[in-house]
Amino acid sequence: MKIGLFGGTFDPVHNGHTQIARAFADELALDTVIFLPAGDPYHKNAPRTPAEHRLAMTQLAVRDDARFAVSDCDIVRSGATYTVDTVQIFRQQFPQAQLWWLMGMDSLLQLHTWKNWQMLVRQTRIAVAARGESSLSAVPSELRNWLGGALENGTLHLLQTPLYPVSSSEIRGRLKSGPAADEWLDAAVADYIRCHGLYRG
Repeated sequence: MKIGLFGGTFDPVHNGHTQIARAFADELALDTVIFLPAGDPYHKNAPRTPAEHRLAMTQLAVRDDARFAVSDCDIVRSGATYTVDTVQIFRQQFPQAQLWWLMGMDSLLQLHTWKNWQMLVRQTRIAVAARGESSLSAVPSELRNWLGGALENGTLHLLQTPLYPVSSSEIRGRLKSGPAADEWLDAAVADYIRCHGLYRG
C-alpha cells in the first residue's frame, strides 16, 4: 500500500491544496492521500483559526475524491507537533506501507533544521512541490549527500505539477477586506466560511 501524508495548517484549505494532492496521488500512484491539519505547528507563531474549523473545512474540500482522507492526528496531540513524530505514528499503524510526505521546495531547503530530519527521511519518502523561485541549486551543504542519494534511489520525487498560484494567507487577507474568494475555494468550504463568519476583519 502506498500512502501520502500531506500536513499543513489549511487555514483555509483551498483549491491549490487539492490540486497538488491530486498530482501527488497521480504521479506516485498512491492509494490514498491523508490530509493532516496542524494542531500546534512550532514553526508558525501567527494566530490560527480554531482547529475544529480547519478540520471541518478540510473534510469538506476532500469529499469528492475517494483517494483523499483527513486525520486529526496532529490536532489531538498536545503541545508542539513535529513531522518526524507524525510519520512515526503512521509507520506504526501501517508497518508494511510505503509512506510519502509531501512538502514544498522551500521546506525541503530547510529540512536540515527540522527535528530529527535524518530519522524522518529513513521513515518516509519525500515528494516535493515546486514553489516560487526555489530550486535544488540552492540546497544547503548539510543536505547535499542525502539529496544526491535520495534522487538516485527514488526516495525523493520532484512533482511535475507546479503549485497553484495562491496561498491561504492571500485568501485570508482578501476575506478580511471584504471580497469573496470563491474562485480559490471549494464551494462547500466557501459556504462554511460564510456560515461561521471566519476571516472577517
